[in-house]
Amino acid sequence: MSYATSKLAEEKVFKDPVHRYIHVRDQVIWDLVNSREFQRLRRIKQLGTSYLVFHGAEHSRFNHSLGVYEIVRRISDDIFHGRPEWDEDERLVVLCAALLHDLGHGPFSHSFEKVFNVDHEVFTREILLGDTEVNRILLKVAPDFPQKVADVIAKTYTNKQVVSLISSQIDADRMDYLQRDAYYTGVSYGHFDMERILRVMRPMEDQVVIKSSGMHAVEDYIMSRYQMYWQVYFHPVARSAEVILRKILQRAKELSESGYKFEQPPTHFKAFFNRSFTLKDYLALDEGVLMTYFQLWMTERDPILSDLSDRFVNRRLFQYVDFDPGKDYRKLGELGQLFREAGIDPEYYLIDDSTSDLPYDFYRPGEEEERLPIHLLMPTGDIKELSRLSQIVDAISGKRRTDYKLYFPAELLIDGKKKAIKNQILGMLREGGV
Repeated sequence: MSYATSKLAEEKVFKDPVHRYIHVRDQVIWDLVNSREFQRLRRIKQLGTSYLVFHGAEHSRFNHSLGVYEIVRRISDDIFHGRPEWDEDERLVVLCAALLHDLGHGPFSHSFEKVFNVDHEVFTREILLGDTEVNRILLKVAPDFPQKVADVIAKTYTNKQVVSLISSQIDADRMDYLQRDAYYTGVSYGHFDMERILRVMRPMEDQVVIKSSGMHAVEDYIMSRYQMYWQVYFHPVARSAEVILRKILQRAKELSESGYKFEQPPTHFKAFFNRSFTLKDYLALDEGVLMTYFQLWMTERDPILSDLSDRFVNRRLFQYVDFDPGKDYRKLGELGQLFREAGIDPEYYLIDDSTSDLPYDFYRPGEEEERLPIHLLMPTGDIKELSRLSQIVDAISGKRRTDYKLYFPAELLIDGKKKAIKNQILGMLREGGV
């Protein structure tokens, strides 16, 4: 028996609050789960700073990745198994891609990426193809197997049917994180009938389609995703924590570049500050490392780094108001000047932040390929794009919603120093947003 087809002597199961049990029978999958790089995902939160808003949101990229694997395992082993349109030889590559799709996420994923201009998808490929335990395990399957898995995750794999199970508008990744994040945040928005959706999924040529009888379950899924983004993922208080986190790292980088003598030197960040970091440097970082630095930096001599670190660790977050960049951009410049006159650095204490989402879209040539539409399989055998039949989905198709906020430390504007200027600032902030 080859390594690719090797099975464990006894099936391993993980107890899971979303899927009840996650089943592992393949030796390859078990070895990947136990690899150093995959175990690191236990130390990366799935929802970044959202735990400061939803106190239950402490779950990790590790258990999300297992959940995505389990959904794909059920599809390949139960729903698609034996169907002539499904190539059984693709089973192991799609299972590995499902398990490893988030492998390159860094600590507090997107905030870290913005400051240091790194891309977790690039690091995912480097882990799969570089000098890692994961790569050595995948190479035991076949010399070209690591590249196959990387291609699926990068959406360049030749079999688009396989890619769509991991990356599409109704994929295993989204189906897991919506339910998992809803469970851990305690909200009801992310719940939908996944069992029904799985039952009506069908492999077809280069895509996965949904039987038309399951259209209402898909509508429910899309609306669940819409609500989760605006009620959880884009929560303005969680974004306040992200803003502070980014500013901590920005300040540490600026101080390091200026020759500042840290009491607690940022050893783990030095390579990122000067853009000389390696994969080994990246993998050495997790959220425990960052939080340790933040706690140490609370006593740094630099007042900005000290204050921002204390704010993040002890949840003293910025307040916010709505901000219209088109209408209020000039006022933002005026506010920045007033902040400076009040002795408050606007670079670190007056931050505009925006976020946007496109809940569903149909394919437009030349745009994001991940926006390939959801297709319905009609009883006649015809294929129709979802928004052509669903009034609910049609109503939100192609409509990008963007939210702008302006963040600032309210308590610094109500102390007794330079009161006249601070009152002027507060007056501008209260004027219908900014």
